[in-house]
Amino acid sequence: MSTEALAVLVVLGPLLLAGGFLLGRRTARPERTSDVGTPVEHATFETLHTASLAAPPLRAGLTEESARKAAHRLRSLLGTDALCLTDRERVLAWDGLGEHHGTHVMAEVDGLLGSGRGTAFASGCDDLDCPLRWGVAAPLTVDHRVLGTLVAYAPRESAVLARAAGEVARWVSVQLELAELDHSRTRLIEAEIKALRAQISPHFIFNSLAAIASFVRTDPGRARELLLEFADFTRYSFRSHGDFTTLADELHSIDQYLALVRARFGERLSVTLQVAPEVLPVAMPFLCLQPLVENAVKHGLEGASTTSRITISALDAGAEAEVVIEDDGVGMEPERLRRILRGEGGASTGIGLLNVDERLRQVYGDAYGLVIETGVGAGMKITVRIPKYRAGVHGT
Repeated sequence: MSTEALAVLVVLGPLLLAGGFLLGRRTARPERTSDVGTPVEHATFETLHTASLAAPPLRAGLTEESARKAAHRLRSLLGTDALCLTDRERVLAWDGLGEHHGTHVMAEVDGLLGSGRGTAFASGCDDLDCPLRWGVAAPLTVDHRVLGTLVAYAPRESAVLARAAGEVARWVSVQLELAELDHSRTRLIEAEIKALRAQISPHFIFNSLAAIASFVRTDPGRARELLLEFADFTRYSFRSHGDFTTLADELHSIDQYLALVRARFGERLSVTLQVAPEVLPVAMPFLCLQPLVENAVKHGLEGASTTSRITISALDAGAEAEVVIEDDGVGMEPERLRRILRGEGGASTGIGLLNVDERLRQVYGDAYGLVIETGVGAGMKITVRIPKYRAGVHGT
């Protein structure tokens, strides 16, 4: 299912359920009157409200906890006497009457789990006081895989309940598919961070240690300071918690990186930093700026016969923080840059630029990709815009 189709279903799904909700409730209890609007309007409002309460737990995936939290809301959507959610192996949650039926549910849905087609069945209950005489099961699917089932029970057979249960199951499937997308996005971000960590050049590590060693005899104090900078830089780069950080922490790591570079190149590298204090707490994706600064150092020093100048600014731009990294190095052809950002630059060419651009777009949207100005012999200017506030983005 495409992202666009999911978006349409998320918006329209609760509205489509309203009719099923109104009709489904009649199979279990008398229709109620409302002082607010017509019965259909009241049912629509109640459906939208109930669906909004059921959705958040389901966005965590199909687990025992999410099923337990969502089951009561889903039963309210159908207006049925009992409802249960299962995965492929067991009942995850039961809500309503007749919980003793839970011991037979998996046998009833066994064929559904294989075929993916809904089924109806007589409960076959021996308890004369139990009102549950008929059940209907519908599949919960993601990418054509049956993850589990939704099973609704009623006192009698009902074609309306069967159709309504199918609609609710499809709506639940959409929420589960969105949960899968969230998990996939998280896994992708983690993989990209690992790729960036792997990109920390062994040559940089070797050269940094060699530069530190060169000061051991001539300037032991400087050697000690650089060794601490190196330890802090690698500790930050390989930290194991959090997909996000703060602009302050990212800039501090960059300062440590530049201290190690300056220890090697000395006066050949000139760096200017301009930072507005008010943007330091802004949260951003972890390890997003260091690859851009490393790119500026590489292209700034490449072919430079005198001093290479790099300017880094982090300024307040209203609802956003704007970070600009600029060098006066060799630059590159705009067409080559476009190929890199399309992922056509080769296995090792421009991986930092491509990685950072993709991660910014994933977190904030396409409008927040890298803005890069360059030309052959004209240096390079990279602009990063970071919203100050964005749901789900929190620095650690």
